[in-house]
Amino acid sequence: MLKIKICGLTRSRDIQIVNELLPDYIGFVFAPSKRQVTPQQASKLKKLLRPEVKAVGVFVNAPIEQVVELVKSRTIDIVQLHGDEDVSYCQSLRQKVMVPIIKVIRLRNEASLENMDAFDCDYFLFDTYVTGQYGGSGRQIDVSILKGREFTKPYFIAGGLNLQNVEAVLAEITPFAVDVSGGVETDGVKDKKKIADFIKAVRGRSEDDEQNTEGI
Repeated sequence: MLKIKICGLTRSRDIQIVNELLPDYIGFVFAPSKRQVTPQQASKLKKLLRPEVKAVGVFVNAPIEQVVELVKSRTIDIVQLHGDEDVSYCQSLRQKVMVPIIKVIRLRNEASLENMDAFDCDYFLFDTYVTGQYGGSGRQIDVSILKGREFTKPYFIAGGLNLQNVEAVLAEITPFAVDVSGGVETDGVKDKKKIADFIKAVRGRSEDDEQNTEGI
């Protein structure tokens, strides 16, 4: 079953929504962003979160000690590295934490996919490349770069996803998970109906794919 991550949660109301709708993952953004939360805010929100929904901490070039502390405090269950973290950074982090690590690859062209296997991570996440921005641009990812390719690790797909385009994206590629934030917001706030509709569309398609595969 295709997994779903709702990123950029900032309010207790957001937690109430995901506790009801049950995506697989949610994201707390610790990097500078309009959706940024402090470790203290994230800790309070995590305590409200149902345990079956895993919390991903999103970091951009953060000191390793900050990441480790948030893992040790159980504020996050998974680490997402969304900046310029290099191979040595991932290796150092791996030695200090036992949770899964997601390394983000911002797609500019096919060259963006070179040397990916050098990263000591559990998942990749492909996002749109925008000069001067590490994420949250709302620009749709160019899935043609990924189409027909196989990767050694499962991957998340992000970059401008919403109810209107996610089915078309999933018709082209088969990620492990989809990651959405702004696409399920209204006026910068998480919208319950948009989240519900997005989850329904993704899970409905995933179920259809499984049924079609059973007959092969």
